[in-house]
Amino acid sequence: MKIESPRFGAIDVADDKIIRFPHGLPGFEDCKQFALLHPDAAQPRIFYLQSVDQPDLAFSIASPEQFGLHYNFSLSDVELSLIGLNRIEDASVMVILRQEGDKGAEAPVHAVLTAPLVINLATRLGLQKTLASVGCDITLTA
Repeated sequence: MKIESPRFGAIDVADDKIIRFPHGLPGFEDCKQFALLHPDAAQPRIFYLQSVDQPDLAFSIASPEQFGLHYNFSLSDVELSLIGLNRIEDASVMVILRQEGDKGAEAPVHAVLTAPLVINLATRLGLQKTLASVGCDITLTA
């Protein structure tokens, strides 16, 4: 599949790099397919979700575990069924990163902790879980 992304240029994406969100993402319900990219070797801990449906839309994402953050939330039976998640080992939890737009490249980056992405690595299906509050354990690492 070929995507003409304003951010990354023309990219060829293998089907096994496509994550499907059956209901889209909140605010982007029409965007159901995203390419999972890792184009920047200088930032090995940051990935990108590039929309297949809307090429000018991409999100920076990261695993919260790399920062010592471990979520404590559950999915309903409906949510588990939606992404075909039967084994916890198949789940990957990521968070969207956002940067304050008016401060340039040096602006601090914030993780959106109240809306983690849950991706079933086996089925390549995902959802965004909206949490009323963040219940998590934070472990400080050196």
